[in-house]
Amino acid sequence: MSFNGFTADALKFLYENRMRNEKTWYDNHKDIYKEKVYNPFVELIIELAPTMMEIDSQLITVPSKIISRVRRDTRFTKDKTMYRDNAWFVFLRDKSIMSTSPCYWFELNQRGSSYGIGYYGAQTSSMANMRDMIINNHPYFVKALKCYEAQDKFIIGGEMYKRSKFPEQPENLRTWLDRKNIYFECVQNNFNLAFSKELPDVLKKGFLQLKPIYNFLCMVEAQQIKNS
Repeated sequence: MSFNGFTADALKFLYENRMRNEKTWYDNHKDIYKEKVYNPFVELIIELAPTMMEIDSQLITVPSKIISRVRRDTRFTKDKTMYRDNAWFVFLRDKSIMSTSPCYWFELNQRGSSYGIGYYGAQTSSMANMRDMIINNHPYFVKALKCYEAQDKFIIGGEMYKRSKFPEQPENLRTWLDRKNIYFECVQNNFNLAFSKELPDVLKKGFLQLKPIYNFLCMVEAQQIKNS
């Protein structure tokens, strides 16, 4: 089946599942999760897979490996709510280092949706490598910067240091240099895109547009391995 858009029923299930916060309730309604949330994500990923292989043949495209789990891992957090009210996928090379690897993502949440590229939480050493490459005007960064500055859809994000570590650098470079983490995202504060069957085409176009930035982040990680 082809992707026809997410529905309000998907959001309703995710919200109620979180509010109920009961394994028994989830188990009794698992078929709704499968039909309204999981299966549409699978259909979306299948449509995106050829484009993602074009971007990077090492990316994982098996739906079951890259769709978020409906139950949260509460071992290391004070919030013991068992279930989340959002869902997402990530395209990345190595799932074992998902939180510290550059990845493409799409997320459906109770406010709308978002998609983009970047780190969930980059390693300090990765960010240090990135800064060195920026300062030294690495060719991959030159292409990434040109890519970012030539568009207005994706916004750079990530926590910044309170005081610039590179006050002598141009402002457009400090936007990259002064971050503890980095990502580039397009946010929709409505459901027009998520509920549309055009979503796969929009994601393909956006993900291809971000390829120079993805290539740069992959080179950052390659330098990380080389220096370790």
